[in-house]
Amino acid sequence: MILKQLYIFFSLGSGKSKEMYQNSSEPLSNPAYFTIEGLSDIPGLWFPIFIVFLFIYLIIILGNASIFCVVSCNSHLHTPMYFFLMNLSVMDIAYTSTILPKLLNMLVTKNNTISFWGCIYQMYFFLAMACAEVLLLTSMAYDRYVAICHPLHYVILMSLKKSAGLAMTAWTIGFVDPSGHAVLISKLSFCTSNLINHFFCDVIPLLKISCSDNSKVELINYLEGGLILSAAFMLTLVSYIFIISTIMKIKSAEGRRKAFSTCSSHLTCVVIFYGTIICLYMRPTTSYTPKYDKFIALLYAVLVPVLNPVIYSLKNQEIKSAFVKLKTKLV
Repeated sequence: MILKQLYIFFSLGSGKSKEMYQNSSEPLSNPAYFTIEGLSDIPGLWFPIFIVFLFIYLIIILGNASIFCVVSCNSHLHTPMYFFLMNLSVMDIAYTSTILPKLLNMLVTKNNTISFWGCIYQMYFFLAMACAEVLLLTSMAYDRYVAICHPLHYVILMSLKKSAGLAMTAWTIGFVDPSGHAVLISKLSFCTSNLINHFFCDVIPLLKISCSDNSKVELINYLEGGLILSAAFMLTLVSYIFIISTIMKIKSAEGRRKAFSTCSSHLTCVVIFYGTIICLYMRPTTSYTPKYDKFIALLYAVLVPVLNPVIYSLKNQEIKSAFVKLKTKLV
């Protein structure tokens, strides 16, 4: 049994077709493979979609890797704010890499199958990175709160050691939290269909094709996911209430502008990320509409990682200056 599961896992994207699965003697209640519907059923669109997503993926990799390199290579950027930004860049690369390479492979090979355990692992790592990013964004909000509301105590309250502890906590909880989802979903029966109406393996599309009782998975989705998401959102919201209140008390318009500019990039990313996550996950599976959910999933799975380096590069003068210095050294 262990050897069989290992074989299924390493066969992710190995070339099994939908017809081969359907002709298999494997019972549908324990499928060896799922078939992912993808983004479009129109044959003529596969090449433009492939080009667009290849371009987007390259931007995500190069943009976030550039942010990481610029921050790590400039000693004056070795502060908690930019330390969190480095972690955010790594998370964006990691969680888009759980879905986009497979999606690009499906577009090129026309092979939309994914092994059962490959699907479970893809779902798990995607949820892990998304959860870790939520907590990291919360830590970044707290960092901006301390910097603006308690500037004289910033060095004490936000030392690099404490920042590393917050980042490590985000990574740890991120990998622990979705393990319950993965275990419970791996035990479900899929006796009606193996077709996932999505462009990657996600919780809601998998629950829709399961014929088992999904109440436990939905309960853990609301309790664990809802608790972490709600707590992170409330902490972020409270941080920005204090931040905005402090900024409004600054007498000069120039002082208010400079203070707000230090957190505008983070606030923009928070609004986009939380907005799409809440719209997609915090609702019952009965309200699931595939086309709408694919669009929302594209926003937080693709748009947010693309925008993060762009937003921080355009709105942060220190990052701009660091880019120029690094370019000068390289030339």
